[in-house]
Parts: sequence; structure tokens; C-alpha cells
Amino acid sequence: MSNTLPNQFSSLEPFSAKWALSTESKRQQERVHSTPEELTAFYDAIMPQMEGLLSTLDQHPYGQLPEELHPLYWMSLSLAEVAPHVELYKGSNHVPFSFEEARFEAEHGNQINV
Repeated sequence: MSNTLPNQFSSLEPFSAKWALSTESKRQQERVHSTPEELTAFYDAIMPQMEGLLSTLDQHPYGQLPEELHPLYWMSLSLAEVAPHVELYKGSNHVPFSFEEARFEAEHGNQINV
């Protein structure tokens, strides 16, 4: 599957290979292995586009998203993974003063989300 985004979101193309990830586990691992600068760069790029992005995705019933929009959907889920770390933890890729994340395993973490 190509990670090419619709034309109106072409400014997000530089982030597509890194953040258009199909499973929760992949998104979490990408966040954990990213630098604060990478998290902030993605956050700053996608946040101004979120209203249009969600409006585009909302045109389709849940579970019936066209394949060409999957990368855009996955990037919105990556934002949900990244945003707390930018907004609350100063870009840290971990939650300060918490248990090590490797101790937790998402039950459906390897399920492809569409």
C-alpha cells in the first residue's frame, strides 16, 4: 500500500512514512523511538490540518474508509499517540515518573486499524 496522501494534505507527505502506521503497537514504538524534535515537528505539521483531515475522514462510515485514505487515518491516530507527549511532557517520548512502557502490552496492539 502506498502512503501517498490526498493533494490537500500533501504538506504532510514528509511525515507519512514515519507516522502512517497501521497498528497501535507500531505507532507506540515509533513514538518511543522518536526524539522530542521529531515528535514536535510532526505535531506542529499536522495540528493545523486536523479540522480538514477529520472532515475528510468523516465523509465515510466507520469501517468503510477508502484504501487511499488509510494513511491519513493512521496519521490522525499517530497524533493521538504523540500529542500528550508534546502538550504535557515537553516532547519527552516517555511518561515521566511512570512504569516502563515495555511492561504493558496492548491486547489488540497488532490489529490493523481502518
